Amino acid sequence: MRRKEVQRPPDDGYAEFLKGSGSQAVSTTMAFARLLRNLLRDKGVGRRVVPIIPDEARTFGMDALFKEVKIYAPFGQKYEPVDANLLLSYREASDGQILEEGITEAGAMASFTAAGTSYATWSEPMIPFYIFYSMFGYQRVGDLMWAFGDSRGRGFLLGATAGRTTLNGEGLQHEDGHSLLTMSVIPNCVVYDPAFAYEMAVVVKDGLRRMYGEHEDVFYYLTLYNENMVMPPMPEGIDSDLLRGLYLARPAPEERAHHARILASGTAMQAALEAQQLLAEHHDVAADVWSATSYQILRDDALSVERWNRLHPGEPSRVAFITEQLSEGEGPVVAVTDFVKAVPEQVARFVPHAFLALGTDGFGRSDTRASLRRHFETDAPHVVASVLHLLAQQGDIKAEDVSDALARYGIERDLPDPRSL
Repeated sequence: MRRKEVQRPPDDGYAEFLKGSGSQAVSTTMAFARLLRNLLRDKGVGRRVVPIIPDEARTFGMDALFKEVKIYAPFGQKYEPVDANLLLSYREASDGQILEEGITEAGAMASFTAAGTSYATWSEPMIPFYIFYSMFGYQRVGDLMWAFGDSRGRGFLLGATAGRTTLNGEGLQHEDGHSLLTMSVIPNCVVYDPAFAYEMAVVVKDGLRRMYGEHEDVFYYLTLYNENMVMPPMPEGIDSDLLRGLYLARPAPEERAHHARILASGTAMQAALEAQQLLAEHHDVAADVWSATSYQILRDDALSVERWNRLHPGEPSRVAFITEQLSEGEGPVVAVTDFVKAVPEQVARFVPHAFLALGTDGFGRSDTRASLRRHFETDAPHVVASVLHLLAQQGDIKAEDVSDALARYGIERDLPDPRSL
């Protein structure tokens, strides 16, 4: 069957995200909504884009699309919506492009599968973007996602309101700390956890190239967050490292007596950046902050290198990308995530320095984000204390320095382990 090519979208569709947002704070969910709108407007690929939403589109900032591309309804709009007086009210049409499925992840996955395999069944490649509460994805329809991969489907799954501490107001049932692990078990699912809008844009652009330009049988899972951050401009020359899973996002501001590295992704990036400042100001530590956009990709690369070395004795050994990236700098490595510790620990044995992971193991509780991050020991003070702990273990600083830091930041030593709560 002849393949229909999908015209590559213009670079202009991504320019606003690569430039950053200046002083404006925005969430990656809202940045994605803007990127999706740009793709829908694109003359090359717009008509092939299929937005799919279970539950409520407004949760994910998609209401701006109602008027422009409308919600698909085979017989048009047959009722007056309760929000008819609003500018962004529900608009249904027989030629609508948004699939709003209601509270049915299984139904949404059926639509995602139909669109994601249409390149093979109908020789008409479609580009589905299925956005959902990250907690309710693989956990509810994981077998259908596995079947999608087995069917060589292509498209983007967007796990929104991601992370265990970002949706505290709706209770523990919404707090996702493990979707990055569950999605990574699907062999041809490519998993990313972007912290910044430009990371999300680069990944989506590369996914379009791989799936619809190079015809690779992969599909993508990206986390999206509902927490606003000031989005910096994209550093130059980091595209390749970003896509390979790890790049230097913010070097230490100036030289200090001691050195360390902090790995972070998603909303945990805020704790990492704050910890970098605290370490420099109060503890004489220069800490580089690295963005770990995909621990899955880093682990896959390291396992491939390990296998090649095992099967090619006598030949020069290859080096895993993460090992290469972290070999040049000095000091221990602390990884912080809004997911369980097992996410960064996927690469622990490939890190060429002392390594410690901070994550959100346990149920947690409904509280403020700040309280939850203190409870899970993933806030900036705990990142600082963890860096100092590793430095003390290496003999670079004294144990009393760590104790002083615990007192400075009000960290209680004898609370129950959050994993048991």
